[in-house]
Amino acid sequence: MTFRKTCLLAALALLSACSGEEERPDDEPVTVVADNPVMLAEQLQVEAVGSARAATSADLYPETAGRVEAVRFSAGDYVRRGQPLLVLDSRQQRLAVELAQVQVQEASQLLARYRRIEDTGAISDSQIEAGETALASARVGLQQAQESLADRTVRAPFSGHIGLTEIDIGDRVGPDTLIAQLDQRSTLYVDFPAPEAAFSRLTPGTVVELTPFSDQSRTVEARIVTVDSTIASDQRTFTVRTAIDNSDDSLRPGMSFRVRFSGSGVVRPAVPEEAIVWGGEGSYLWQVVNREARRVPLTIASRRDGMALVDAAIDEDDVVIVEGVQKVREGQAVELVQPLVEDAQAVELREDAASE
Repeated sequence: MTFRKTCLLAALALLSACSGEEERPDDEPVTVVADNPVMLAEQLQVEAVGSARAATSADLYPETAGRVEAVRFSAGDYVRRGQPLLVLDSRQQRLAVELAQVQVQEASQLLARYRRIEDTGAISDSQIEAGETALASARVGLQQAQESLADRTVRAPFSGHIGLTEIDIGDRVGPDTLIAQLDQRSTLYVDFPAPEAAFSRLTPGTVVELTPFSDQSRTVEARIVTVDSTIASDQRTFTVRTAIDNSDDSLRPGMSFRVRFSGSGVVRPAVPEEAIVWGGEGSYLWQVVNREARRVPLTIASRRDGMALVDAAIDEDDVVIVEGVQKVREGQAVELVQPLVEDAQAVELREDAASE
């Protein structure tokens, strides 16, 4: 019985000694590797697909209904402003103009007779006023008839290239019948969607690179002329419009382009990715303040070459733990050692000194 008690006491003493060796005093520093953050600018990369449109473009429709008498253009023609493109049957309108001209002549002759006998007192002032009104009305009627006749000819509203048409002589058309599309394409606009994050960088005057899908060996520099005034709430994008010179007429409205833009963004502190710790409340890093570890919450803005650009309350003069982050806790005393690269250099120097 005495021997059993003696063995039990010895085992308890041994267990107590082992646990005492494993426990670390709360104030014992933890060895870590620390470094200063590096201030880097975010690399803003925008890639999108844009579509070209003519600087001025119009779909042409007739003003009135009628039968086509003549089509005076072919697809691809360059037409001048005011040039006749389509002529409708205008026999009734020509007769209306002639009738209106006769009415103007009659009203003018009647008023002239009134004027000749006005001083004799044979005609009253009200009759003269009626004659003047009749002449004015006849002139308005003539203008209306002339406008109706002019509407029977569709003319080019501006100079440009005209597209295909499905209208033939003898067809009956109306105000809702598309004749053709007219484009002024010496300058093309290329519109493309850009992310909201690039709104402050893609401003009028900024140059972007455009590559037409029809000729991917060709790259065109285009200058932004305007941006949309609103952000699309569903896509979180906005429309950017660029202008490119097309005086050689090698590009066409409707073509698609690959759009590229590269630029520097916001300058942020950057730390090695292994310095970031993920916890239940989000990501954070350990900052060394007065030889103690302090937790600093952060948000990763971007990554580049093993570095994380972060949004955090640190700057380039602060000291951040980059190795040993899992061994520390809030308020933990830390002991800093030199980074591994510097240790390797020191070893090489000591080896060289020993060989001498």
